[in-house]
Amino acid sequence: MTAVDASPHPADTHDTIQVRGARVNNLRDVDVDLPKRRLTVVTGVSGSGKSSLVFGTIAAESRRLINETYSSFVQAFMPTAARPDVDHLHGLTAAIVIDQERMGQNPRSTVGTATDALAWLRVIFSRLSTPHVGPSAAFSFNTASASGQGAVTVQKGPGKPTKEVKRFQVLGGMCPDCEGMGTQAAIDEDVVVDRSKSLAEGAILLPGYPPDSWGWKAYAENGRLDPGKRLSDYTAEEWDWLMHAEPTKVKVAGINMTYLGLVPRIRQTLFGERPPKQAHMIAFKDKVATTGPCPACGGTRLNEPARTATVRGTTLPECCDWEISDLLAWVEALDEPSVAPVQQALAEMLRAMVDIGLGYLSLSRASGTLSGGESQRVKMVRHLGSALTDVTYVFDEPTVGLHPHDIARMNTLLGQLRNSGSTVLVVEHKPEVIDIADHVVDIGPGAGSDGGEVVYAGPRAGLEASGSVTGRLLDRRPTLRDPVREGTAYLEIRDARRNNLTGVDVDIPLGVLVAVTGVAGSGKSSLVHGSLTGREEVLVVDQSAIRGSRRSNPATYSGLLDPIRTAFAKENGVKAALFSPNSEGACPACSGYGVIYTELPGMPPVVTPCEACGGRRFQEEVLSYTLHGLAIDEVLRLSVAEAAEVFTTGKAATILRRLLDVGLPYLKLGQTLTSLSGGERQRLKLASQLRTSPVVVLDEPSSGLHLADTDTLLAMLHGLVDDGTSVIVIEHNLAVVSQADWIIDVGPGAGHEGGRIIFEGTPAQMVELGDTLTAQYLRERLGR
Repeated sequence: MTAVDASPHPADTHDTIQVRGARVNNLRDVDVDLPKRRLTVVTGVSGSGKSSLVFGTIAAESRRLINETYSSFVQAFMPTAARPDVDHLHGLTAAIVIDQERMGQNPRSTVGTATDALAWLRVIFSRLSTPHVGPSAAFSFNTASASGQGAVTVQKGPGKPTKEVKRFQVLGGMCPDCEGMGTQAAIDEDVVVDRSKSLAEGAILLPGYPPDSWGWKAYAENGRLDPGKRLSDYTAEEWDWLMHAEPTKVKVAGINMTYLGLVPRIRQTLFGERPPKQAHMIAFKDKVATTGPCPACGGTRLNEPARTATVRGTTLPECCDWEISDLLAWVEALDEPSVAPVQQALAEMLRAMVDIGLGYLSLSRASGTLSGGESQRVKMVRHLGSALTDVTYVFDEPTVGLHPHDIARMNTLLGQLRNSGSTVLVVEHKPEVIDIADHVVDIGPGAGSDGGEVVYAGPRAGLEASGSVTGRLLDRRPTLRDPVREGTAYLEIRDARRNNLTGVDVDIPLGVLVAVTGVAGSGKSSLVHGSLTGREEVLVVDQSAIRGSRRSNPATYSGLLDPIRTAFAKENGVKAALFSPNSEGACPACSGYGVIYTELPGMPPVVTPCEACGGRRFQEEVLSYTLHGLAIDEVLRLSVAEAAEVFTTGKAATILRRLLDVGLPYLKLGQTLTSLSGGERQRLKLASQLRTSPVVVLDEPSSGLHLADTDTLLAMLHGLVDDGTSVIVIEHNLAVVSQADWIIDVGPGAGHEGGRIIFEGTPAQMVELGDTLTAQYLRERLGR
């Protein structure tokens, strides 16, 4: 009888991801093992180094190694990245990063196209529509119908080549009027030109077309118009040529070129797929036209055959405009064997979107309008039910923008990914997610230079005993504010009907801290942003991400560098421009970067310290000037807390005080924005935008904040109210909601099941009398 070898197979021993000596950003030679095929939550105070470990080290090296498997030719066309600063990484698997980056602003991208749900739906319509229109492409708003013919030379055998006439036809669904965009701009021609002037006098008001410019010559010197004739004296034919001419070949200054009327040129350059980025062009675009639904297709983007054909009495635009939860019911009710596989695949995808808390969206929703949390969940849908296994899924706070009710469903989906045999790494602060982790890694003990160490790694049960900040606060219950402040006046909202709102009337008390709550998609943002944005007395700080180049840092973004430069200039009797690394005082060798970036084809850039300035970024002469005994580069190396002790008066002190109020004392003034975590960027934005205003609206200010940082945020919010500012927060964090003076709960559900005010009152009244989902979870969190 043959003996059975009980020793493990060598291939079964690789069950951990081993990190040794990680030094990315503030990490201090971190050593940690992460179990594979488990759900690991990496937590810690904001700025402690969580993202540096998960995204900057593990995910970055995984992607770099995968990219190296491609040929050098292919790598030359791919983004390149340097190897993370780490001694050793072992046991990596292919990493799929699902982050909070908002989806692109491409106007042709929708929820349907981003998830491929629309592709499945188009197949169903191509098979079952009445009348029959054509293949799947016939229902695509990104495919234009085209036909043509021409002679081609064909070589058949050794004889003489023969000419044949070939015909082709492409049947697409694109609306020809708006080219599948769904919108058209109504151009105000009197903003484009001044009818009282001639072309020679500058009648064209479009930026970039002054008299004698090349663009101006195309209109004034093509032989069809008199440049000295006032536009008000033009004949109908001359006016049509100037304003509406289709592309026509003309000769200008002896050069052949294509002439295009001013109106179609504006549509092409300002309202095409690539919107302008220059501030003056954006301002002109806003002034010259109003954008509305295309008159031809009604905003559906489709031509007449595609938008009028029906399946079971329903058109494709109607399906795309339904909420996904309603569309799922319609798809499941189809009983057509010819499309059964497609129907099943589409139903599974739609069901996953409902389960992940996106049932209130529609397939026609432009992807550029989604929030960061919604974008992350849409990306997540593509991986649910995937046949891939033994990969590493990396999530960046997947609960952002989710009500506690929705977090439970998100936890279920994270568990499904793990149970499919994959490794799930989640950077997260929420106790509800930490509680379901198989393994917890706590980074700390503090933030910035005080962090970067693993203070606990192990099962969830041992976190409290670790003594870390997270462990101490994890099971702490929030408390109700007592006593609550009384409103001094009211901000009226009447008949609000944006998105799913159903004619809402509400009075928001002023002089207090107001929390607007409700499940994701209930209508909170529609109510607050749709009704308050643009009011003169209201400052709105939204969720849009701040971005920065290699040159951007907290000092430049917050405006702190301006008063510091002015003070340096006044103290030393020189120009303020000398004290900016982006201006006259920059080191000429490195252009003020402090390092030299050497770009090599097909390889990561090589970064070396600048030998001319020694990494100090400024010219030697500039570094000889001092203020309070410090050179300008020494000031930029100060932390916010250290700078606050140096600059104690004026605008600089005010800005530094705001940075301290939002919990960023450790941040270096000169470190690049690209090195900041998501929570740090959120708080930097808050500090930079908050100013004296009667009413301040904050959209989920606790997003990306650790439990300890939430206490700092609450202190700041209460400080604003005590100083006379009315604060309105759109929030899901129960620690913030419980400390509000007044709660407005929107719901009861998402989409068409929401859009109503279902509770108004104090947190104590909600706990005692409320029967909403928010009330239920607040009572549970308070232990009532």
